[in-house]
Amino acid sequence: MAERPHHHPFDAAAASYDRDFTATRLGRRYRERVWAELATTFQTGDRVLELGCGTGEDAVWLARRGIRVLATDSSEAMLDAARRKAAAAGVGHLVATRRIGLGALEAARDLDGPFDGVLSDFGALNCVPDRRPLAGAIARLVAPGGRMVVVMMGPFCPWEVAWHLLRGKPAAAFRRLRQGAEVSIAPGHAVRVWYPTPRRVSREFAPGFRRLGLTAIGCFLPPPYLEHLEDTRPEMVRRLAALEARWHGVPQLGWLADHFLLKLERVP
Repeated sequence: MAERPHHHPFDAAAASYDRDFTATRLGRRYRERVWAELATTFQTGDRVLELGCGTGEDAVWLARRGIRVLATDSSEAMLDAARRKAAAAGVGHLVATRRIGLGALEAARDLDGPFDGVLSDFGALNCVPDRRPLAGAIARLVAPGGRMVVVMMGPFCPWEVAWHLLRGKPAAAFRRLRQGAEVSIAPGHAVRVWYPTPRRVSREFAPGFRRLGLTAIGCFLPPPYLEHLEDTRPEMVRRLAALEARWHGVPQLGWLADHFLLKLERVP
């Protein structure tokens, strides 16, 4: 009997992900801040392992700079979108894809390392309750001195709390306090999500990695699901974007942002 195909919850979100996040103006502001960090982390000729690549937006950006990427994801539909995007951008030869979940990385002994760096953007690692086993697996795949960039949703976002409280939705306002709660990603599809602090993530990746920096992504700017503010309050968003550009590097703000970016280095 033929094996039934396995469908991942994110398969249902693949078709709408770019429309709902990547192509939004706030989503673009968030991603450009991440790209500014990647530009100072990875160089032409590097080989990067991407965990939770989604539709391949970051993989294509890296490949356009001459960086080879092994883009991995649990969702075959996301990988299909990433392959199409890389081919359309003319960088398909620099972007390889592989279906592998974060929980399976430990057992994946056939990955062709070492890599010069690792990227996990916009919350893929929030779907793992404890990243210590994953950290050990990644450490075996990264060359000494290699860099890792991790972008995750933090435990407290003032914008989110204020927005939902003003609308009489306390459960939504404090949803990040419910560790491991199910979060809807598409109609009829949900995943369990955890919201660790930057300090916890740094500890989980030690001693194989040491922390180099902490950057806020969305400390002043509203979360991307408030995209309508770009139309209704454009001057406010412009001013908030200017504040973000000036102060995002203050480590303390990483605790009060929609996402935080940790930059780590593989310890020899």
